[in-house]
Amino acid sequence: MAKSKHESSENGAEVAGRLAVRKTYKLYIGGAFPRSESGRSYPVTDPSGTLLAHAAQGSRKDLRDAVTAARKAFAGWSGATAYNRGQVLYRIAEMMEGRREQFVAEVRAAEGGSADEAAAQVDAAIDRWVWYAGWSDKYAQVVGGSNPVAGPYFNFSLPEPSGVVGIVAPQESSLLGFVSVVAPALTTGNTVVVLASSERPLPAVSLTEALATSDLPGGVLNLLTGSVAELAPWLAGHRDVNCLDLTGVEPADRVPLARAAADTVKRVLAPAPLDLAAEPGMSRLAAFVETKTVWHPLGV
Repeated sequence: MAKSKHESSENGAEVAGRLAVRKTYKLYIGGAFPRSESGRSYPVTDPSGTLLAHAAQGSRKDLRDAVTAARKAFAGWSGATAYNRGQVLYRIAEMMEGRREQFVAEVRAAEGGSADEAAAQVDAAIDRWVWYAGWSDKYAQVVGGSNPVAGPYFNFSLPEPSGVVGIVAPQESSLLGFVSVVAPALTTGNTVVVLASSERPLPAVSLTEALATSDLPGGVLNLLTGSVAELAPWLAGHRDVNCLDLTGVEPADRVPLARAAADTVKRVLAPAPLDLAAEPGMSRLAAFVETKTVWHPLGV
């Protein structure tokens, strides 16, 4: 059967006189989708070398804007109730579920492999949002607690978010790895500036489109695409970034970034390679919180 004039081919090429509507992939800063202030972009290809799109090449100025947005959003996000944060994170899972087929297609285009493999990654990413959403109002009971003391006092240890967390997302996993490093930082009340995979950024950009309609306040998560080698040193040295997650940086390249972070006494997470098949565990929930100890007299 012949295709109608309104039908397009699978690769988005012109069919029956209709021009395809090409998607413009942008940054996500402060709840908006700006192009890079530098005006630069770079080609993103699939594993076979076929051009998929052009992504924005983020700059130092874009990074500064993202940190400013994250700092501005921190008070509201960290001050929200843990239950409310969990509801917002669960809403992200709902949005992804509704756009599941789009994410499957984008992950498959970015990483290759079969449709079933891509679908498994998308399903795992959705499930991971749900898992962390469920921990939002429970993790404090695990990592905090009441301490025994020799005196007429109550003594409590309470976890609090550290602030703005800079994250270099895993480079090989376009979506599941991204969610695995971003979700726990958000769950504990931090705001985030994240550098997406340089070669596979498109699923992460599409995820921010879901975030924009998921009740997540603008500025809580800010996404930059482009060269990790160019942007990571500025992220590590920025004085208003409180913590640095180097999951997506090769071990040999972590040392200069850790040194830059040390100048502003940042907490640095430089973990072993992320095992995406393993259960998330509690380690990342505790990675970017500060423990506040409170003494309170009995009977007051």
